[in-house]
Amino acid sequence: MRFMRVGALGSERPVLLADGRHFDLAGTAADIDGAFLAGGGVERARAALSAGKLPEIDVTGMRVGAPIARPGTVACIGLNYARHAAESGVAPPAEPVVFLKASNTVVGPYDDIVIPKGAAKTDWEVELAVIIGRRARYLASPAEADQVIAGYAVSNDLSERGFQMGDSGGQWAKGKSCEAFNPLGPWLVTADEIDDPQRLTLASFVNDEPRQASTTQDMVFDVRHLVWYLSQFLVLEPGDVVNTGTPEGVALSGRFPYLGEGDVVRVSIEGLGEQRQICRAAC
Repeated sequence: MRFMRVGALGSERPVLLADGRHFDLAGTAADIDGAFLAGGGVERARAALSAGKLPEIDVTGMRVGAPIARPGTVACIGLNYARHAAESGVAPPAEPVVFLKASNTVVGPYDDIVIPKGAAKTDWEVELAVIIGRRARYLASPAEADQVIAGYAVSNDLSERGFQMGDSGGQWAKGKSCEAFNPLGPWLVTADEIDDPQRLTLASFVNDEPRQASTTQDMVFDVRHLVWYLSQFLVLEPGDVVNTGTPEGVALSGRFPYLGEGDVVRVSIEGLGEQRQICRAAC
């Protein structure tokens, strides 16, 4: 199933996308959030759809918000694609590189990229996002991750490399948590719709010029391992987001210019949809 949220920022309404048709979930769910996922919302929506109880909704012209209401935690993994590690000049890590990103960076998939004041090295990063559906605390093995994963989404884990690696020796959170630095969506695609999260193609474009083209097979640590690993150090709650790393082809490689005002970025993942953003300067 594919869930999305439409409407003005802060006033989004939940929608189910099925067979190319949009169905209003407002009478079934208050929102697509942690409570919805943990409380059987997916099953209720499926039953309501099957029973013909969901009215269709015309979303033409409506803003598309992030498919999950503001998560409590956005946990991120760095250097998790072998060829991206190589282009960054480092060896693949022996264990996952973990950092956290401010949760208010999560915005809609077509919202503007806001280039921060004083920034000169804003970079794109297409990533597979994992949406947590049940509490994950000290999972016994990676196999248990399937029990807590609600679904997947496209994420653009934007970075300001000057903030990330410059002052004070570099601070990942500072370079990753700028305003609107995590477009997410357009959909939350439930886990049962994805046969194998390790066999998905990812791509990014800037001004229609190709940048990233890879597959999740290049991950150093797979999705299940990452969720299990994170659960050993923090408690993942329903509605939390895990960004699983980006493949090669970012501006940090030195092969492409960083983003500037007016640039158009597109990122996509097989089966999960495509995002499009226009870059503008913070005011």
